[in-house]
Amino acid sequence: MKWFIAGIWLASILFAHYRGRVRLPLARQFLDHSVLLAPINAFMILCSRVPTTPFVAPAALPELQKLQDNWEVIRDEALDMQRLRHIKAAEKHDDIGFNSFFKYGWKRFYLKWYDARHPSAEEFCPRTVALLKTIPTVKAAMFAELPPGGKLNKHRDPFSGSLRYHLGLATPNDDRCFIAVDGESYSWRDGEGTVFDETYVHEAYNHSEANRIILFCDIERPLKWRWAEAFNRWFGKVVMSAAASPNDSGDKTGAINKLTHAHWKLDQKRKAFKQWNRTVYKITKVVLIALVILAFFLI
Repeated sequence: MKWFIAGIWLASILFAHYRGRVRLPLARQFLDHSVLLAPINAFMILCSRVPTTPFVAPAALPELQKLQDNWEVIRDEALDMQRLRHIKAAEKHDDIGFNSFFKYGWKRFYLKWYDARHPSAEEFCPRTVALLKTIPTVKAAMFAELPPGGKLNKHRDPFSGSLRYHLGLATPNDDRCFIAVDGESYSWRDGEGTVFDETYVHEAYNHSEANRIILFCDIERPLKWRWAEAFNRWFGKVVMSAAASPNDSGDKTGAINKLTHAHWKLDQKRKAFKQWNRTVYKITKVVLIALVILAFFLI
């Protein structure tokens, strides 16, 4: 049985790696956080009721039209958040999903995260929150800012049970500010939306002189069968909600992110070890991974 499970897991990792034209180095793929959910991700993609291409036509998710029709209302609240400096990096290193992005200038203000409440969003952005509540398939939402010179290096997100929606709010309207998903580029424009599969390798850059603010949403992926959709919702409620991160002290912090600060401290020691001797660091990393794999097969 354990060999069957190991085989399914390996096949799922390779499926994720080879499904796109743009790939992470194979060694990095096996160390990527998406490995943890590889079998679930493969299941979601194979059950998808919408195309599994890097970009998906927004018309495939017609409920999003309500957000686009009200983009100016959403924009005004986003600009208020920017003026008040509420769109910001996590202050306590308690945002496991996006911690690595903050060093490149990316910032966020959460409006919704699965079943976790954000009273700060309800207070400061009541109209946007009210709109989001009318669209149950929106599982997570935030304002995301990418300043001039900001970037997100190549990465893939860990969970394929959702699709990513970007709605331009206050953008440079410039092709130098763009996202590339599996090698296909899209430049944000005010009032325009795009949908893409965040489990493809993607990257983003703002080479313009203007700031970029968008509405960033995770939309429940439509699946072929109701039981599969029920599983997707259950998984999001139990697992993804645990990754909730606060805007301020009054918001909920998920169980995973309660551990993230301790992880951050350990990571600082890891980086110091790597800086001390990269060769010894790499050898140690390989040995630890080999020991984990060996322990799995000895159980």
